Amino acid sequence: MKSWRAISVSAAILACIGSAALLWPRAARRLLAASSAFAAPWAQAQQTPTIEDYNPKSTLVVPEHKIQRAKFPFIDIHSHHWNPTPEHVDQLVKEMDTINLQVLVNLSGGTGEELRKTVATMKGRYPTRFVVFANPSYDDINTPGYGQRAAERLAADVRNGAQGLKIFKNFGMDLKYANGERVHADDPIFDPLFEKCAELKIPVLIHIAEPSAFFDPWDKNNERWEELKEFPQRARPPSKYPPFETLMAERNHLFAKHPKVNFIAAHLAFHGNDLERLGKLFDTLPNMYVDIAAVLAELGRQPYSAHDFLVKYQDRVLMGKDIYEVNEYKWYFRALETRDEYFEYYRRRHAFWRIYGFQVPDEVLKKIYYKNALKLVPGIDAKAFPN
Repeated sequence: MKSWRAISVSAAILACIGSAALLWPRAARRLLAASSAFAAPWAQAQQTPTIEDYNPKSTLVVPEHKIQRAKFPFIDIHSHHWNPTPEHVDQLVKEMDTINLQVLVNLSGGTGEELRKTVATMKGRYPTRFVVFANPSYDDINTPGYGQRAAERLAADVRNGAQGLKIFKNFGMDLKYANGERVHADDPIFDPLFEKCAELKIPVLIHIAEPSAFFDPWDKNNERWEELKEFPQRARPPSKYPPFETLMAERNHLFAKHPKVNFIAAHLAFHGNDLERLGKLFDTLPNMYVDIAAVLAELGRQPYSAHDFLVKYQDRVLMGKDIYEVNEYKWYFRALETRDEYFEYYRRRHAFWRIYGFQVPDEVLKKIYYKNALKLVPGIDAKAFPN
């Protein structure tokens, strides 16, 4: 009897196994199909994103203060508007009014007839809302007596309404003599031009070099890799350009040998990543100032250091934006006026990191927004600004 029962149990087990074997492919298919439908899309096969594609969304929940209008009227010391039309200028003023931008400085005034037209179009329509800077011409740099002629052209431009001199980034890097020799930033040929600036009591806003990372190897360790990928022409390899430190030395020598000229070094003098170094320069060069145009990301990633630096050197820093876009100023307001944490910067190629507010006291904010510019740039109507 026991043997018969054992045989019966074994037969039943084998039958179950046989049935499962027959039914499993169909059941497995149904189960897999159901699980795939349920899991889509996040359980599907994932591709590893590239560094350009990876853009994680923060889950951080903290107070936010998305300021749309500056707390005080401000002067943008660093903007570019080439050959503006009356329609463009009218639109500018409408947009400026929405963000409390009282005076915009157009650094791209040119020289000669171009300068006269730009002044007429901007200041002729809105005398108190715009400032225009002249730019030197290098067309005759290989002809003897260049420096004196450049000084005379600048004097004429100031008579025609220019209120400062802007020197673009080709100065010291790309500008060359006819024999192929690089024109150094502290070349004595320009001494008459800068002496004329001192005589006319106008500031010089000058762009020397580029971010130091542009001079470094373009590899996985370069924190500006993404910008160089988008704009490879911004790389400054040693085969074509002088080293970053060479340009810094020439610039600093230029400032030192013209102590009566107020120089505004664009973009935090490209020392936004080393504020201690910039502070030492301020201590050494009392005629040196900086703007914060296009380098907000540098300050925003070091909010404690940025706050302390701006408080200590509050008389030396000016508000500036560079590429004009009315909807991007709000990031500057938020960083300068709040203590907001970990928010996205408006131009990823400048910073793949997020930034923080470094809220400065109102008296410091007033100096950055307008008081320092009023001190340096002649002819701006101070009545439009609070004391």
